[in-house]
Amino acid sequence: MSQQTHESRWAIAHPNAAGIDVGSKSHYVAVPPERALEAVQEFGCHTADLLDMADWLKSCEVDTVALESTGVYWIPLYEVLEASGIEVWLVNAKSVRHVSGRKSDVLDCQWLQQLHTFGLLRRAMRPEARVCEIREVVRLREVLLQERARHVQRMQKALTQMNVQLTSVLSDVVGETGLAIIRAIVAGERDPQRLAQLRNYRVHASEQEIASSLQGTWKDEHLFCLEHDLSCYDFHSRRLQVVDAKIDMLLRGLAQYDKTPARNASKGRAKNAASFDLRGALLNWSGVDLTSVPGIDVTTALKVLAELGPTLHHFETGKRFCSWLGLCPGTRITGGKRISGKSKQLPNQVSRALKLAAMGLSRTHGAMGAYYRQLVVRMGSGKAITAVAHKLARVIYAMLTGRNEYVEQVQDRQEQRYREKAIKNIKRRAAEMGFELVPRQPQALA
Repeated sequence: MSQQTHESRWAIAHPNAAGIDVGSKSHYVAVPPERALEAVQEFGCHTADLLDMADWLKSCEVDTVALESTGVYWIPLYEVLEASGIEVWLVNAKSVRHVSGRKSDVLDCQWLQQLHTFGLLRRAMRPEARVCEIREVVRLREVLLQERARHVQRMQKALTQMNVQLTSVLSDVVGETGLAIIRAIVAGERDPQRLAQLRNYRVHASEQEIASSLQGTWKDEHLFCLEHDLSCYDFHSRRLQVVDAKIDMLLRGLAQYDKTPARNASKGRAKNAASFDLRGALLNWSGVDLTSVPGIDVTTALKVLAELGPTLHHFETGKRFCSWLGLCPGTRITGGKRISGKSKQLPNQVSRALKLAAMGLSRTHGAMGAYYRQLVVRMGSGKAITAVAHKLARVIYAMLTGRNEYVEQVQDRQEQRYREKAIKNIKRRAAEMGFELVPRQPQALA
């Protein structure tokens, strides 16, 4: 009886694939061995070198390239190759870094080329160029807000070191009243009564309470630090206005619809809101109003759309979208036993924004707030935040893919569904233990 040998062969998914190992000073490129005399070549990082690389890849009849996301060095290379008509696959370095015996740049690019040829790499999500443009400006806006917040903290520190207890009577030290008092202090005013007269009528504290908190030591070094941080705060505020104008211009160019947002009285103006009608601009870009979802304000909606774009065609289903966000339960199973259900810890900015939105639902009315409070009782705040963020992600996916508006459920209906589900589980447990539950009849009034 003859023995037959069966050789399993990998199917070639991308026959015209190349691999690039990205570096800070040079890039190593590998093409199929039969396409060139030297299948691996090194190119510099200058623009002329990148253009030469694109021409060489075209001469080798390469139509797709895989490269690792190494720092920010891959961005110019990605843009040049994409502009030349080559399909670029941005892959995570974790998928190939654990392969033993591949330690040099030449072998790394060859290994990338082989893996990409047989379709063993997963492509990272990168939005289109116009979305990347507004994403970069939105990220710059967040950096400016963070830097301005640090200068506010330093102003509070300088005031506290001078024993000026302004933060004890004002909820926002950089509000209208707080800034007016700080500017007057920097200008040389030291009289607490005159400083207290700058109080806005909406402040709950009285002038006498504010005046008693403004009796400080007025040390020169602390006044100098206060003046410095106030100047930096004003500078970042002016730059924020410039950035907001740039975002407004970009969103006007991306507008695809002509809609007017409905009145949303439940959500007021945020503290760090943009200086233009951001809600209407996002509505005309995406076609749906994400701020109608409980917990999502206009800043969160800007973060979601700037990071992902108005369409989610990169994700086939909502489950894959939530998995990309790292909001799905873990699936660590071995021997038929589930080891851990912990979610992935991914540095995803959209996921972070949705978790912050979920944290704000603790005291809100409506079905989403009731859902959050029920989960907190059952599994704790940490898991409840992740679960509610997962629900928000599913809602956003349904809205952006189907261009559907969000319909708020009534809180009573959500609580009734929770009660019916709890009763069903109790009856099932009682039946398993050999008992039968009988509903108690209401007592008649005497």
